[in-house]
Amino acid sequence: MLKRVRAVLALIGCLLAGMAQGQTSAPVDLVNPLMGTDSKPSLSNGNTYPAIALPWGMNFWLPQTGKMGSGWAHQYSADKLKGFKQTHQPSPWMNDYGQFALMPITGKLCFEEEERASWFSHKAEVAQPHYYKVYLADHDVTAELAPTERAARFRFTFPRTDSAYVVLDALDKGSHVQILPAQRRIIGYTTRNSGGVPANFKNYFVLEFDHAFSSTTIYQDKVLDGKLLEANANHTGAVVGFKTRKGEQVQVRVASSFISPEQALRNLEQEIGAADFEAVKAKGRAAWQEQLGRIKVEGGSEAQQRTFYSCLYRSLLFPRKFHELDAAGQPVHYSPYNGQVLPGYLYTDTGFWDTFRALFPFLNLLYPSVNSQIQQGLVNTYKEGGWLPEWASPGYRNIMVGNNSASIVADAYLKGVRGYDINTLYEAALKGANNPGPMEAVGRAGAGYYTKLGYVPYDVKINESAARTLEYAYDDFAIAQLGKALGRPKKEVQLYEKRSQNYRNLFDKQTGLMRGKNQNGTFQSPFNPFKWGDAFTEGNSWHYTWSVFHDVQGLMNLMGGAKPFVATLDTVFTLAPVFDASYYGSVIHEIREMQIAGMGNYAHGNQPIQHMTYLYNYAGQPWKTQYWVRETLNRLYQPTPDGYCGDEDNGQTSAWYVFSALGFYPVCPATNQYVLGAPLFPKVTLQLENGKQVVLNAPNNSAANRYINALTVNGQPYSQNWLSHEALQQGATLNFDMTAEPNRSRGNTLQAAPFSVSKAK
Repeated sequence: MLKRVRAVLALIGCLLAGMAQGQTSAPVDLVNPLMGTDSKPSLSNGNTYPAIALPWGMNFWLPQTGKMGSGWAHQYSADKLKGFKQTHQPSPWMNDYGQFALMPITGKLCFEEEERASWFSHKAEVAQPHYYKVYLADHDVTAELAPTERAARFRFTFPRTDSAYVVLDALDKGSHVQILPAQRRIIGYTTRNSGGVPANFKNYFVLEFDHAFSSTTIYQDKVLDGKLLEANANHTGAVVGFKTRKGEQVQVRVASSFISPEQALRNLEQEIGAADFEAVKAKGRAAWQEQLGRIKVEGGSEAQQRTFYSCLYRSLLFPRKFHELDAAGQPVHYSPYNGQVLPGYLYTDTGFWDTFRALFPFLNLLYPSVNSQIQQGLVNTYKEGGWLPEWASPGYRNIMVGNNSASIVADAYLKGVRGYDINTLYEAALKGANNPGPMEAVGRAGAGYYTKLGYVPYDVKINESAARTLEYAYDDFAIAQLGKALGRPKKEVQLYEKRSQNYRNLFDKQTGLMRGKNQNGTFQSPFNPFKWGDAFTEGNSWHYTWSVFHDVQGLMNLMGGAKPFVATLDTVFTLAPVFDASYYGSVIHEIREMQIAGMGNYAHGNQPIQHMTYLYNYAGQPWKTQYWVRETLNRLYQPTPDGYCGDEDNGQTSAWYVFSALGFYPVCPATNQYVLGAPLFPKVTLQLENGKQVVLNAPNNSAANRYINALTVNGQPYSQNWLSHEALQQGATLNFDMTAEPNRSRGNTLQAAPFSVSKAK
């Protein structure tokens, strides 16, 4: 009997172990939209909100806990909910535009957000990418929503009452509402925005209810009026009433448009039509399953799988669609660059300073058809605004540095993305590379100095000059690579190849680090390599010194070779998390996030250093990359509300996790190489758009076995520290032999190192 019990227990143990080793849930069910939402201005654990949306959808929805106009519209620690907001916010720092909110209430008729707010608990909440449900305690209402790309369905379950209401808040800064009782509709528009829009900007909305209204009230600048049916003021809204039985559901179809009221109605009918709530919910789930299902993860812990798919979800939100479909089903958009309605695709809400690094290379690998539309949108942006954007939300925004649109354009074309006017984009890249734009963050601030001196000087009142110089040099490399691919004149290509070496002008041999340089050729002084900002952007010299993506070998040579190069890399992790915040006048959240991470001066919570762990591959010590990448995956990401180590930033920090969990990373976009790390899971299958598969097998992978002992590609031994884009696109099977001890004889030669300009010569 005892033996039988033991046998049963052993069988149960094997079954449980098998469940842990396989993907037992659908990818969409592993996503936690609340990951990163436990954040505040002084400390970011992601600075995300639960985006209830479809992949790349024009409109997102979120449960609003913050005050109207606050970038922190949803904070996990909040206990009151004020409404369900249609949002286009890319980050709290950029804030929102074209937003409005719905809120079901009972009892006293009210409108103001503090009056209508209700206590809620995450224990009585369901948050999925395609569906949100919450119990509103003060009103005894269960609220549900299911989105489409430009519309949504709401379902409000009311108690028995003759005072059930739905509030529509069109917000302040100029709005309009009209109640149409015979049609059970509310229509109107909101103009609220945070910049980056023309003077004629409006977001038109239409709400259609499945119940007739028992009462109607208009809100107009602090006054509720039951006699009015329309208002146009600074702050407008509407409250419609119902008499409900216990458990009666009032449903609302909602859509919006940046083009016209008629287009808003068209979006409603095209995307929802007669589909009921469950059908819209199921369609949304299927959309997420299709996109998330491009990657099948097997094995690892449940927490690792949840983290992976939560990061993958974040990687498929931005840039969002800004175009709509006309009566013929063709893309058309309101242009935030000239205020006109024009044909064609347009995407927005992304900052290239963040996303050129991993997010866009990720799209080029797995979702090239989406990036083809994005590139078509960039062609339209250039034609309508005269420049490529560096940060768009929805139009040009004056924030961050660099000219990384060049990388976005070059990497897409060089990775085989087609279907758009690349010659116009190349023209746009040349214009941006040689001219200051209409604002500091468009084109190149300091372009004249950079072209003449080979760097942007520290002492000419152009902030963050060293960061600009380093990024301009890389962007020139991207332009040169694209120019070669397009068969541009040799002299033109050579110009940008030469300029790509401008990073050398800022290397200080005395300190072995990058340093700001004055117009007369002297280095800035005094120099503190721990000083954040100043010559650098949201980082210090220890972080930005590594921003030579295209010529790591050249940087290594400047440092004196592989040994001092590796020693400097090591030092980043062994330094205390000291800093100088004097440039900002206070400790910015990015500094605090580095300080508390427990990884020395490695500031993974911000983008400039995120590729650094992969650079050991260039110096013949890939096992150190394998160690530090796994440390970062394990220590700095969790599928929890505090699960990120800094701003998530429109998919970039998530795409780092996704790439790194696969076992490789695009250190230098605009080349065809991915630099090897080590896979996190025992098995991953990538389903490429061309029908081919990439299978990553690492059966011995575990918490202890983080090192690559050997690797075969399609059955053949493979000794390089990189993988080519072309090899993956052809379909490939990679077998990793993982061990607990590093193999110091694998990948330790210069020949095994990834591409560098200096190595290629």
